[in-house]
Amino acid sequence: PQPNNWDQFWETGTSVQNNIAVSGANEKGNFRLSVGRLDQTSIMYNNDFYRNNIKFNSGYKFTDKLSVTLSAEYIKSGSDNRRFTASSDFIWSHRHTDFDKLRNWEQYYDTHRETFRVGDDYPYANWQHEFFANPYFLQDTHTNANEKDRLVGNIAATYKFTDALSLMVRSGTDFWSDNRTDVTDVERTKNSVRILGAYTQNNMVSQETNSDFIFSYNKTIDSRFSINAQAGGINRTQNYSMNMVNVRELTVDGLYNLGNFASPVVPSSEIRNRVVNSVFGAAQFGYNNSIFLDVTGRNDWSSTLPIGQNSFFYPSVAMSAVITDIFNIQSKFLSFAKLRGSLAQVGTDAPEYSLKQVFLSQGLWAGATPTFAASPSIFNRNLKPEQTVGQEVGMDLRFLNGRIGLDLTYYHQATTNQILAVSISTASGYQSQILNAGKITNQGVEAMLTGSILQNSGGLNWDVAINFSRNRNLVVELAEGLENYILGSQNSVTSEARVGEPYGTFYGRRYLRSPEGEIVYNNGLQQLEPGTFKLGNIQPDWMGGVSNNFTFRSFSFGTLIDIRMGGDIFDVGTGLARKTGMYEETAIGREQGVIGAGVKNVGTAENPSYVPNDVIMQAATFWNATNPRNFHEAGMFDGSFIKLREVTFGYAFPQSLLGKTFIQAVRLSVVGRNVAMLFRNHPHMDPEVDMKGGNAQGFASGQQPSTRNIGFNLNLTF
Repeated sequence: PQPNNWDQFWETGTSVQNNIAVSGANEKGNFRLSVGRLDQTSIMYNNDFYRNNIKFNSGYKFTDKLSVTLSAEYIKSGSDNRRFTASSDFIWSHRHTDFDKLRNWEQYYDTHRETFRVGDDYPYANWQHEFFANPYFLQDTHTNANEKDRLVGNIAATYKFTDALSLMVRSGTDFWSDNRTDVTDVERTKNSVRILGAYTQNNMVSQETNSDFIFSYNKTIDSRFSINAQAGGINRTQNYSMNMVNVRELTVDGLYNLGNFASPVVPSSEIRNRVVNSVFGAAQFGYNNSIFLDVTGRNDWSSTLPIGQNSFFYPSVAMSAVITDIFNIQSKFLSFAKLRGSLAQVGTDAPEYSLKQVFLSQGLWAGATPTFAASPSIFNRNLKPEQTVGQEVGMDLRFLNGRIGLDLTYYHQATTNQILAVSISTASGYQSQILNAGKITNQGVEAMLTGSILQNSGGLNWDVAINFSRNRNLVVELAEGLENYILGSQNSVTSEARVGEPYGTFYGRRYLRSPEGEIVYNNGLQQLEPGTFKLGNIQPDWMGGVSNNFTFRSFSFGTLIDIRMGGDIFDVGTGLARKTGMYEETAIGREQGVIGAGVKNVGTAENPSYVPNDVIMQAATFWNATNPRNFHEAGMFDGSFIKLREVTFGYAFPQSLLGKTFIQAVRLSVVGRNVAMLFRNHPHMDPEVDMKGGNAQGFASGQQPSTRNIGFNLNLTF
């Protein structure tokens, strides 16, 4: 046995960031130039990342009326290897695996190269090499490398017609190109079969350009009335292209060049373009600096929507009132009170090319004839824009001369005409159809309580902030004839939007239980209830946080606690690790056998009679029966956690220590992120996971361990 083989594999990652900036200004203009470098290594062997960036900002006042600002940043980043071996490999690994020996696979190969024969265990073999290779070998040879160049910049000119009226004209672009080389195989033998090398080369280019003009009017009338208004227009253009070539077999192994192919390569490309033109207006009307009315309106014309339906308007109105000013409240207890309310509508267009049917290239038939297939999705030339309508009310209260603050918000949102690719019967020849399908509502409360517990000039100060949020959503309706929409799936467990249920509800198979809720066993193994059932939901019951900040003269100390209560996850990895005997609870009964906690039926199916289960089952058989690939309930876990998310400690060197040196200020800080897990209900892993991303939240399987980061920061000002 190798009791520490898990620790043998994982490493301590590092991140080193250096930055230098020079700035200057006078009555006419200003500038700032900064240069930075970031170098990172991962917790996994042979992972790296670098980033170089240079940024320049400048502004100049040509006349009393005309001023110009310029901003530009160039970023070059990349990695020799971003790939990581899935942690699911460790779920299947053996406890006798010595990772130090696996790490030296290349040295072993060089020493014994002459003795290897076709069919032998290749030198980079691992446990169960039918399924898994040596992770060090994979990290050395199956690399995912990239090099990315990015340029972000904008220029803006502002002309003041009067003290109240001005015009700003601005244009900016965000351009990047990313070249990726992903090695998927290297030449080797396995089970008497020669596997040739293969790789993929992918080049992506993207550019988004925004050009706008904004008229601004700001005027105070007879010291009581004020108006602050803007009106303008925006043109947004997005272009994206991707060209990818998959070289399935190499002539010379290790030479990753598109000309080094031993069989026909597989090319693919993608082009996406989008143009959105907009006009907008916004105005804030104020009375006596205590009552404010905000009105906005915007209209978009999008190229991704059908002609005649590509225009959508979304307005908003908001009002706030400072009660303590309106009624001239002079109180030592209530020092400030403000009420607010708003009503807003927001529109969203469709993904590119959702309107017309397209064909997909299928390569050559018989090596000569091009073939194409229809897209698996039915497009929709009658799409409408999504719409979200939200209402919000809230209040901001402060007490004891501002030492205590309370901010409360209630909101309600309804999203309609959601654009979804809805699954349909494959007998139609398609897999999905793009529809305006559904109405989902969200409503909730948010609260923030702040307090200055200690206030001592030159002494100890202590500030506290507590926040709380609770959201409830509901799938009100879907498209006609559609009762559920699958957001994501894993091992036949689905996360769905189902009418009448919260968004992101899990459905799958569950244990058969007695009327008292005990698991029913048959011959010592858990039984499943026929059918599929609701197993949980991704939505947390509530979320919150607590921050504390202390200052004492030149010292500062802060903590942040992050809380999530409720919300379920489907974790295949934990169930599989129990199936393979990796977790400590599977050690119970390895010699004597296991008796499952529950009941058995000594009656009939029609007239059951339950008594405590007393059947001894072999441990391997028992834990294999908890495999969440079939026993879905075994993979459901509560996602609650309380984390010490951040700890900071800083010291600002007093000016007396710096003397008459050219150094103006020095600050040294220590920062810890994800410092400690204070509470969790999951028995083995960090429940803060998102395996699939996007709408398919709440799935987990073989993710990397979460990390604790401890950093030191030195800031010098000259």
